[in-house]
Amino acid sequence: MLSNTVQKERAKRVQRYVQKNGKCNVRHGNVRETYRYLTDLFTTLVDLKWGLNLFIFVLVYTVTWLFFGFMWWLIAYLRGDLEHLSDNQWTPCVNNLNGFVAAFLFSIETETTIGYGYRVITDKCPEGILLLLIQSVLGSIVNAFMVGCMFVKISQPKKRAETLVFSTNAVISMRDGRLCLMFRVGDLRNSHIVEASIRAKLIKSKQTKEGEFIPLNQTDINVGYNTGDDRLFLVSPLIICHEINQSSPFWEVTQAHLTRDELEVVVILEGMVEATGMTCQARSSYVSREIKWGYRFTPVLTLEDGFYEVDYNSFHDIYETNTPACSAKDLADMNNRTRLPLTWSLASRKVLHQNPAYIKFVFSAKCN
Repeated sequence: MLSNTVQKERAKRVQRYVQKNGKCNVRHGNVRETYRYLTDLFTTLVDLKWGLNLFIFVLVYTVTWLFFGFMWWLIAYLRGDLEHLSDNQWTPCVNNLNGFVAAFLFSIETETTIGYGYRVITDKCPEGILLLLIQSVLGSIVNAFMVGCMFVKISQPKKRAETLVFSTNAVISMRDGRLCLMFRVGDLRNSHIVEASIRAKLIKSKQTKEGEFIPLNQTDINVGYNTGDDRLFLVSPLIICHEINQSSPFWEVTQAHLTRDELEVVVILEGMVEATGMTCQARSSYVSREIKWGYRFTPVLTLEDGFYEVDYNSFHDIYETNTPACSAKDLADMNNRTRLPLTWSLASRKVLHQNPAYIKFVFSAKCN
């Protein structure tokens, strides 16, 4: 009862670096050089939330139309066009412009190239022609910038990444005689992720030999970089395997250590969206309580009549399997010690060869 209470309290204390949905649990504070955001204004606008982005989109166009509408009204006011509205002999800068509202409408027609034909600039107004050129050029720049910003934001592959799923738990068990860390990934859509690749990082604070404390130190976890297994053909769910060897950060980790250590395994799946060619990234993480020692994943792929079927109801299911509780280093040491020396007699080798259960019994007893 006490152990369950301790585990629940410890589970509440665990602070994630990356949440299960892939969001990074990091906030930037005391950023004084905010001018750097303005130097990259396009990316800043794309990163804004949709509500604020739409507000800025409408505000930019409205301010532009109001500014040039005021300029058209100012030209008409300075030239005296507003005082000769009823004079048929007077040639105004813009025909049928009788106030600020009319100037505002003419500004909208000019910048959006609507051209209703009721209000039109005359050739007797050089300052109006100059303003028309300026508004046309600046209007094209505003259109390119704002429409490009909205297009990039709409086409961002963040929603596509939500259809890339990770198993709820990671597992540690034996595979081909080696202790391995495994987790499962899958794609819910029929359209494939092109050039998919997988990476993994161990997030754990450490202290160096010189006494330096490094919070949230990142250590690479090899998931097949040397063999090319990190390049995925993600048509059906795949089990990603990390062999715990001498270069692995889990080399000396036992089942007892795993339950006590505060660590986090961050997994990153990247690839190009087949429909748009844009790169998307999906992330997830596993804290120590979500790494199950001595389990395997339940198969989800079955052969039907002419096709393979994936049962996603069993995607997160695991089952228990016989796995030594000691570390991979201890397993390697015991394997080396159980090898028969060359000086042993043939009779002794024959006796042990006829009783392999004894070796397995000693091997299991030392691990557990």
